[in-house]
Amino acid sequence: MDLEALRKEIDDIDTQLTDLFVKRMRIAAQIGQYKKEHNLAVMNQGRERAILSRISQQAGEELDSYARILFATLFDLSRTYQEMLMSEESKVSREIAASLKNTPQLFPKEAVVACQGIEGGYTQQACDKVFSFADIMYFRGWAGVFSAVQKGMCQYGILPIENSSHGSVNGVYDLMRSFEFHIVRSVKLHISHSLLARPGATLAGIKEIVSHEQAIGQCSEFLKTLPDVKITVCENTAVAAKMVAESGRDDLAAISSEVCAGIYGLKVLRDKIHNTDNNYTRFIVISKEPEIYPGADHLSLMFKVGHTPGSLTRILSRFSSLGLNMTKLESRPISGADFHYMFYLDFQGSIYDPAVVKLLSELEQELDWFVFLGAYTEE
Repeated sequence: MDLEALRKEIDDIDTQLTDLFVKRMRIAAQIGQYKKEHNLAVMNQGRERAILSRISQQAGEELDSYARILFATLFDLSRTYQEMLMSEESKVSREIAASLKNTPQLFPKEAVVACQGIEGGYTQQACDKVFSFADIMYFRGWAGVFSAVQKGMCQYGILPIENSSHGSVNGVYDLMRSFEFHIVRSVKLHISHSLLARPGATLAGIKEIVSHEQAIGQCSEFLKTLPDVKITVCENTAVAAKMVAESGRDDLAAISSEVCAGIYGLKVLRDKIHNTDNNYTRFIVISKEPEIYPGADHLSLMFKVGHTPGSLTRILSRFSSLGLNMTKLESRPISGADFHYMFYLDFQGSIYDPAVVKLLSELEQELDWFVFLGAYTEE
């Protein structure tokens, strides 16, 4: 047979498959209704295993694994459909509807904002980019920022989440499970690192350099040219600059910004020492209550999946089937659970799209642990 004839056969089979799929899902809906009336669980692992065993034998050795993938996907779709039909309106759909109704049309220009570090840090610079008039409360660590927002001490908090050249800020991701918060905006800030020292210092005389671990990583190529210099990690690039200013040492330098040079009376020994000029850090703006401002087209969520083969793949395929672009997938180990992970996901989509809200509702009902973090715009 020629190619066109073979394709015609495929088209005919696809038509039959679609008809059978629709028929199967309608019967699954009836089963879901029966389970709801008789208070039965949606999941029936014994029956699914029995079906997979039968299908495996029917498909034969060559196509066994492919048949299992197909039917495992069908099981997922059937369970999700049943759960959606059996449940009342989801928590996430109610939260989204309320946020869209109650959030003002314009993002505020002034607010009390929690930042990690001290004056001159990149977080403060990101804050100034988002807010015209910010009353900043500084905290030593990222946990302090999360806590201040959760307790209502500050209306917003700003946290670095990833760098374009050095990757994710793991410490922030690790804290996400421990606090209740919502993402209301994100901002990208160009990062330009300089080596700062006291006015009497010279590059040849530097014996120790201090900075945050992210800044050190972003300047690794420059630091390789100083193999005999001690590298010391501290909590913030602005803190590093302040340490140098107060040290009384001319052999100590900080990786920080030129802004900090002006604030703390330091001189620039070498500017633009980062590995690449395309060096951006992405910050998120968090709040205690959900807020969704007009134009929100970035969405973030956290979830856990079952510790079984293909469970994550089946979740992610749902996004691609709707044409949603996933821009970030981060996994973090769950403390106290061996080789179990929390996943953080960013994707682009419209919060006004009913299909997006439906997907979020299905995930909330299907997954054991699911948190919708927010829908927002990015500057």
